[in-house]
Amino acid sequence: MSLRAEFPEEGELVVGTVTSIRNFGAFVTLDEYNNREAFIHLSEVATGWVKYIRDHIREGQKIVARVLRIDSAKNQIDLSLKRINDHQRREKIQSWKNEQKAVRLLALVAAELKVEVEATHPLFAETLVERYGSLFDAFEVAAADTKRFQKEGGKNAWVTAVLQVARENIQPPHVTVKGILEVSDSSSDGLVHVQSALKEAEAVDPEAVTVYYVGAPRYRVEVQGTQYKAVEETMKKATEAALAKIRALGGQGTFNRP
Repeated sequence: MSLRAEFPEEGELVVGTVTSIRNFGAFVTLDEYNNREAFIHLSEVATGWVKYIRDHIREGQKIVARVLRIDSAKNQIDLSLKRINDHQRREKIQSWKNEQKAVRLLALVAAELKVEVEATHPLFAETLVERYGSLFDAFEVAAADTKRFQKEGGKNAWVTAVLQVARENIQPPHVTVKGILEVSDSSSDGLVHVQSALKEAEAVDPEAVTVYYVGAPRYRVEVQGTQYKAVEETMKKATEAALAKIRALGGQGTFNRP
């Protein structure tokens, strides 16, 4: 039982293995779709005129291609090698490697639960893919944000097993953003006011926000976390809190990103 649909979608990037090469094109098995066969016409191998197809691909080669057409009635899938760029190719390969790892982790979860891997699909794996976008993303969330995963998973027995496997095998992504906060106050209590403003920044999230002295009136603000969007939002809240505090006390301030 596969966690994927039976066929890919048109426009989707897929990973495949070249199995046979002819003068008119190449046959490929799709690694993510139970080795379903697909075809790359000679005209879709590379841009420009292709004289010798073997100058571009070979049997046994792992490739990334774009799905052009699907005829499920005829069990036919047409692919293109030339309609993707290097960036898309690298991203797809990394995503495929991540999913390969996720499948191995799912097997560890199944062993922990003492069930067959296929039994985990209807039990929770299909739900995780639907909820988080991919199985690997689900394991990443479990490793990086335990509370969120527990809340969304409920009190099911498999939640504990997934969390344990994720903690032991997934290194949570790490994000750090930095900026320079300039705060000053020329009054007699200026130093106290500046310190108060900096504390306001760190109070937004003491575990994520750190303020370092650079040289008055400049202070470096660093925010760390596992999700870029959340880290950026914390940076915004922290610096806005500091600026609001110093201005309320009669001082002034600015924030700049490097």
